Amino acid sequence: MLVIKQVAELKRFLTSKQQTGSSIGFVPTMGALHNGHISLINRSIKESDLTVCSIFVNPTQFNEASDLEKYPRTLESDLELLLEAGTDLVFAPSVLEVYPKGLETAVNIDLGQLATVMEGEFRPGHFEGMMEVVNRLLDIVEPDKLFMGQKDFQQAAIVNEMLKQTKRPTKLVVCPIIRESHGLAMSSRNERLSPEDRDIAKVLSQSLQHVKANMGQKTIEQLKKEAVKLIKEAGLKPIYFEISDGDSLKPLESWEESDYIVACLAAFIGNIRLIDNEIIKFPKV
Repeated sequence: MLVIKQVAELKRFLTSKQQTGSSIGFVPTMGALHNGHISLINRSIKESDLTVCSIFVNPTQFNEASDLEKYPRTLESDLELLLEAGTDLVFAPSVLEVYPKGLETAVNIDLGQLATVMEGEFRPGHFEGMMEVVNRLLDIVEPDKLFMGQKDFQQAAIVNEMLKQTKRPTKLVVCPIIRESHGLAMSSRNERLSPEDRDIAKVLSQSLQHVKANMGQKTIEQLKKEAVKLIKEAGLKPIYFEISDGDSLKPLESWEESDYIVACLAAFIGNIRLIDNEIIKFPKV
C-alpha cells in the first residue's frame, strides 16, 4: 500500500495507471476509520482496479472551531486498517496541498432545497465546505467511481447533484449504513461516546425502525412526534426528525406524495452530535 502526501506525486502515479486502462475507485474520508469506511473500501476493491482512500480532516466544513479541534485524528491506526483491507493507495495531504494559496476551490452551483433542509438548516456553510473539498479531491484523483456511505444521506444527495451540474464522468456509488451490534450507526464521532452513551444512543435507530414499521398505518406527523418522543425519553436532545422525498429531500405530509421516502434525524447526546437515517420506501424499479 502506497501512502502519498503530495498532489503532484499522486497525479503522476494515477496518470500512469490510467494510461494502462486501470479503473480508479475513490473513498474520501476524514480519518478515524471504522468498519463503515472499510465497507466502502471493500466495495471499491470489488468494482475497481485501483482503490484510493483519502484521509483529510477538512477545515471548511466545520461550523465550530472547537468541533474541528476535537475531531479524532488516528492516522497510524487508520493506515493499519486500510492495509489490512487491501487498499492500494492512501492520500494523506496537508491543508496547503488541498487548498494551495491562489487556487480558487469554491463550488458555485444552485442546490436549491437540497442544501437548506435538515443539516443545511442547522449547519450553515457546512455543505459548501463539503462540496469544496469533494470537488477538489475529484480534480486531483479523477476517479471512475466515488464511494460514499448512506449514513450521510443528505451529503450523498448533494454530491450526486454536484456531479450532475458539473458534468463530471465520475459515478457515485452509495453504500448501505453499517451499524454496531445494538443498532447505532457507525460514525467516527462514536469514539467520543462512553459505553453507556453508545447503548442509550441506540434509540436513534429504534425511532427510525418505529417509523418504518408503522408507515401507512399512522400519519407522517404522528410518527414524527412519536419518534421525537422516543428520543427525548431516552435522554437525547433531538435537533430534527424529517420524513422526506429521497431525491429532493422535500419534507412530506402524506405517504402518497412519493415513491421514495427516507427518514432522517440528528440529535445530541451530551455535546456529541449524531445523525442517522432509514430508507422507508424504495423507489419502484
